[in-house]
Amino acid sequence: MPQPTKSWVYYNDRLARYLFISSAVLVSLIILCIIWFVGMQGLSTFREVSFLEFFTSSKWSPDSGQYGALTFIAGSIGTTLIAILLGGPLGLAGAVFLAEIAPPWVRAIMRPATDLFAGIPSVVYGYVGITVIVGFTRKITNSSTGYGMLAAGIVLAIMILPTVISLSEDALRSLPGSYKEASLALGATRWQTIWRILVPAASPGILTAIILAMARAIGETMAVQMVIGNSPRFPDSLGSPTSTLTSNIVMEMGNTPYGSTWNNGLFMMAFILLVIALIMIILVRTASRKGAVR
Repeated sequence: MPQPTKSWVYYNDRLARYLFISSAVLVSLIILCIIWFVGMQGLSTFREVSFLEFFTSSKWSPDSGQYGALTFIAGSIGTTLIAILLGGPLGLAGAVFLAEIAPPWVRAIMRPATDLFAGIPSVVYGYVGITVIVGFTRKITNSSTGYGMLAAGIVLAIMILPTVISLSEDALRSLPGSYKEASLALGATRWQTIWRILVPAASPGILTAIILAMARAIGETMAVQMVIGNSPRFPDSLGSPTSTLTSNIVMEMGNTPYGSTWNNGLFMMAFILLVIALIMIILVRTASRKGAVR
């Protein structure tokens, strides 16, 4: 079989290099265009609405000319915090179990099952939330409906578990075996080794998992929209119906004339989500660098 000439290999390498560079540039341009379009449309809101009113007022009534987005920002932050407070520790415990405690045959079953959860459609989680979790929150909060931040936060906590478990387990299993061996040799117990040596050493990877889970939670739409109540009312309790940035966008975007203040206000909410996503990416990069340095 004839061997390729050096010139042919050289041209193939050059072609592949330019192809990869062109793909990277194209993807970057698409992302920049999305950010520019959403940002320009969103910032057009402030031609008619003051910056202070949009971010500090909780009154959202486009028919009356009121465009306060504080309710939706508070709803998004509240549901995300509940999800992290519930799903973060539970996911970390699951990762520790799979990485350090579970026998190989259990891990061989549990890890694919955990990854399978990430592929379940959001609407399925939302339906489970309506049929099971809303009734549970109705009882513990004594609310009339059960819809609200607590129900949405519990659904999101379940949805972020695969992210926290998978990434945290990978971080724990990537540690050098000498860490565990040295700790045990010095007389530490198994639990002391896990919680005082392995978990702190894997903290950059675990922090990355938590940040990505927060990004997953704050950007979720369908499941949250099904259980939060979709009321433009500032949440005064965990059991009161409210709304988030994503749920309000999906509920109202199709009913607004393009270019109107109402439509631009929804674009501004989308731009806020984009900015939050960019901040999350920067935090993940920072945590990754700290892990590399360590």
